[in-house]
Amino acid sequence: MSEDSSALLSRLQQLQCHFTWDLKIDVDLEKLSTRLHIDIDFHQSQCEGGSCSYSLLAYCRYLQDQREEALSLLNQSEETIRESYGDESEKRLIVTYGDMAWLKYHNGDFAQSQSYCQRVEDILVKYPTGSSGSFLPEVYGDQAWTYFKVSWSSLSKAIDCFHKALEVQRHDAEWNAGYAIALFHREQWFLGNKQEDEESQATTQLRFALEINPNNAVLQCMLALKLTAYKKYEEADGLVKKALENDPDNPHVIRHSGNYLYNRKRLDEAIDVIKRGLKRGDQLPSFNHQLAMCYKQKKIAEQCRRPFSNREEVRKWRRCCISHLEDAVKMKPSFDQAWAELALLYAEEGDMSRAEETFKQCLEKLPELKEKRVCQIIHQRYGDFHLYHKKNEAQAIAHYTKVLLIPLKKSEWRQCAKKLKQIAERRRSRNPGDGEALALLGQVARAEGNNKKAAEFYEEALNYDKDNEEYLSALCELRLELQGSSSD
Repeated sequence: MSEDSSALLSRLQQLQCHFTWDLKIDVDLEKLSTRLHIDIDFHQSQCEGGSCSYSLLAYCRYLQDQREEALSLLNQSEETIRESYGDESEKRLIVTYGDMAWLKYHNGDFAQSQSYCQRVEDILVKYPTGSSGSFLPEVYGDQAWTYFKVSWSSLSKAIDCFHKALEVQRHDAEWNAGYAIALFHREQWFLGNKQEDEESQATTQLRFALEINPNNAVLQCMLALKLTAYKKYEEADGLVKKALENDPDNPHVIRHSGNYLYNRKRLDEAIDVIKRGLKRGDQLPSFNHQLAMCYKQKKIAEQCRRPFSNREEVRKWRRCCISHLEDAVKMKPSFDQAWAELALLYAEEGDMSRAEETFKQCLEKLPELKEKRVCQIIHQRYGDFHLYHKKNEAQAIAHYTKVLLIPLKKSEWRQCAKKLKQIAERRRSRNPGDGEALALLGQVARAEGNNKKAAEFYEEALNYDKDNEEYLSALCELRLELQGSSSD
């Protein structure tokens, strides 16, 4: 490397852009690209990170060795930013110019690379941050949207960057919207929509962001979903209605409002809204899956009718569910959650060989799956398959237990904990001295965080199976944990 190119590389490494952020992209690049294209189509507003989608998409194309398209996208990024921000566009161009400098460098155009480096340096001289270790809020904002879009594992980084941007620009509409959206996804992903007494951080931030931009339809849907945890249904209904009036064709609005109506058991309304998404032509696998889940609930409701369910109605809704799931996996063969749902429905239809083969396909993918919730779903559905269709309680327990070992307390986690308790109590009703059943209750209590109760179950299990090393080991670990917590 020549002295000039070495000096240029040193300048490039000081830039803040996609090439220097050490991004951990844990999703398929083409899948990410599709999402970014949707963002470009529907998130042109300054409040939802639309301007940064071009430069992130350009970086994806660079990684796919499509450098001409990457160059074109960066040019579009500059054009869009100038149109959107006018006199304020310079600070917004720091990341785009940084990406352009790197792309020119990798293409061997060192002169142009140096020119873009100089542009960034000139902007930073014009708009100093006051600290060598801090960035302009516009850079933090771009970085935040990037972390948010590329990976669930980067969600905490996105939240931190939005917070830093807001420390400088407290009432900026975009940073407040981004912060609210990131907090919403963190709470939905890790906490679900469980009942709460006080409004959460995400709920508070969604309200604040909507005060600044009252017509943001995506934020309206997200706040509505959060409000169901506090049973504030009237306010939530009004927000969803406004969202569908404000931005009815936005796929994110369709998806979130569909989820809201589904959660409220207003299935016919949810189906009508989601079918609107099918007419768009993109995100079809996701919308087909949503529709399938609505029809699944219709099937379950029919099965629960007393004194007898209408078998033809049950079969009709099951066939609707299967049809949409088959469409989803046909368009997106990597849709593992849909495959697991489909496998269990095949078993309900009596097609056991097809169910077995589909579950086998799901299980083979488990080691490479990065989305832990999908792993939970596969194990939970396979556990149901063994419990209800194969009458193999031991295998059902094995797969339900695997769900408990994944520390995401979503609906599948809670369902598996409930079913394990039911299995254990049923066994104890037949044999009060069933050590395995007692140990199973201990395992569930431990997973739920009740170590004291778990220790009691294991102690009782050892009364009936004194030499069981597994129970003894678990009890020793629990006692050590209890001692440690009491000393704190």
